[in-house]
Amino acid sequence: MKYGIFVAYWQKEWSADYMKYIDKAAELGFDILEIQCSAFYERYTKDSDIIALRDYAAEKGIILTAGYGPGKNQNLSSADENIVKNAKVFFRTTLEKLKLMNIKLMCGGLYSYWPVDYSEPIDKPGDWARSVKNVSEIAKIAGDCDVTLGMEVLNRFEGYLLNTCAEAIKFTNEVNHPKVKIMLDTFHANIEEDSIAGAIRLAGSRLGHLHLGEGNRKVPGKGSLPWNEIGLALRDINYQEAAVMEPFVMQGGTVGREIKVWRDLLPDTSEAVLDRDAKGALQFLKQVFS
Repeated sequence: MKYGIFVAYWQKEWSADYMKYIDKAAELGFDILEIQCSAFYERYTKDSDIIALRDYAAEKGIILTAGYGPGKNQNLSSADENIVKNAKVFFRTTLEKLKLMNIKLMCGGLYSYWPVDYSEPIDKPGDWARSVKNVSEIAKIAGDCDVTLGMEVLNRFEGYLLNTCAEAIKFTNEVNHPKVKIMLDTFHANIEEDSIAGAIRLAGSRLGHLHLGEGNRKVPGKGSLPWNEIGLALRDINYQEAAVMEPFVMQGGTVGREIKVWRDLLPDTSEAVLDRDAKGALQFLKQVFS
């Protein structure tokens, strides 16, 4: 198993100087740094920028994975044909950038959009059918780019199509493409699943990516989740893919607003403290998962 951390742990905006955090991930002992696809359209917009980032990560021995919550106008489940058309252009362009970067995984609520606007009517059956159809089409492009798509199972407050592992199994079975896998997140699973370990075992070999964080959104080990049980379940299914920490502990900025962090979750959110907690959580996970 490879261990990683999401760059937004240290940031209040989704885009950042990723070279700085490649250095940090390497120094703290991580194998993986998960970055945000929006950076390809804000900071790393040129092929030369992307290639430089790819080569720098390789030089530092860091694997890059990519996360994304599609915007409302990038929604593959939309009933609006123009929105779906725009979404397909976005995914094709992004997957080509990931191929250039040698990134093998893109994860998130890729089948819909995030965060969901619940002031509008919800048509789950219709959205489900459209999403299966359109994700199947995008999966072929992902296959050509050698990128696995991780369908993230989200809690009911952030999404409505896939709230449980059982729903994700049904969805991925209907898409039926080897590059479309299930992604579980312990924060979301703690809300929706009867058992986090049970959800991991249910996913089995379909589990293509895993996010780790406490129910209070802090780093693993600073909350109440059953990490020993989670580790046992991962061993039971012989999970060998990425396990990426995704804590959010700071209020403010776009990240704080969209994640709904309305207060600092630590008395001190300085970079030194965040680094210390990340390193400690990595050591904790390696101990309980091994």
